[in-house]
Order: sequence, then structure tokens, then C-alpha cells
Amino acid sequence: MKVKKNRLETLRMIISSMELGSQEEVLDALQNEGFRLTQATLSRDLKQLKVAKAATMNGDYIYVLPNVTMYKRVSTPHQVKEMMRVPGFVSITFSGNMGVIRTRPGYAGSIAYNIDNSKIPQILGTIAGDDTIFIVIKQGTREDEIIEELSKVVPNME
Repeated sequence: MKVKKNRLETLRMIISSMELGSQEEVLDALQNEGFRLTQATLSRDLKQLKVAKAATMNGDYIYVLPNVTMYKRVSTPHQVKEMMRVPGFVSITFSGNMGVIRTRPGYAGSIAYNIDNSKIPQILGTIAGDDTIFIVIKQGTREDEIIEELSKVVPNME
């Protein structure tokens, strides 16, 4: 199961860092990262990740991750293995009873889901985009309390 999880994470990173328009191109990119799989397996993986095709500005169709109108691509693609060593969490900033969490592209939804399901009493709710999570914090809660609670839920948040 770990191989599939790593493959799906690699696939997510490939889609977020490259403009690929065919399954053959995706298979080649996965092969460059050390994954050899069939087109049928790739199709199932794309379906599981809810990957879609979207038109680019020049009219080509490329694979994109779900719930992203204009998917932000990284400007300087790195090897996927290098990018995967870094957690999805990037930073957190507070203003009054609100917080903004920055993530790597494509991570905000899953991190917000984990925050919501952890039922942290000091957090009233979240709204997630592609790489940003807005959190509403109970009045009177200290920032260090939120960071302490979130560090239990958000991978590698210190």
C-alpha cells in the first residue's frame, strides 16, 4: 500500500509541476521518477485523484488537480522526489481571530480537511483554496495555542 501512496503523491506532484496533455506523457514522467505502471493503472490513479483536463491559455488541454480554476504551477519544476521531502505546509500568519495557512500547490484542501476533522475547539472553521487555507479562530485564543494544536494535525508544522 505504501508504493501506491508514494505513486499517487508523485503523480500529484507531477501534475502540479508539469503541463502534460496525454496519459503517455504522464506515464513517461512517472517512469522518470521510477514508477512503471500500465495505462489502466494510471487511469485508475487519475480517477482516484479526481484529475481533470483543463484548457490552457493557448488552447491546449492539460491535466489539473481538482477544485482549482486556474491551477498555480510551480515556476521552476524540481525532481518530484526532492519536492516530496518538503511537507505541504509552508507558513501560518494571524490577524485578530483569523489565520492564513500557506501550503504547497494542491495541499490546502487535504490539510483543511484534516484540521476540520480534528475538531480543534479553538478553530471555528476553515475555507481552502489551492495553496491557501483561511481559518477562523475563537475570540481570545492565543496564537501559540493554535500552533500547538495544529502541529498535532498538520504534518511537519513546527
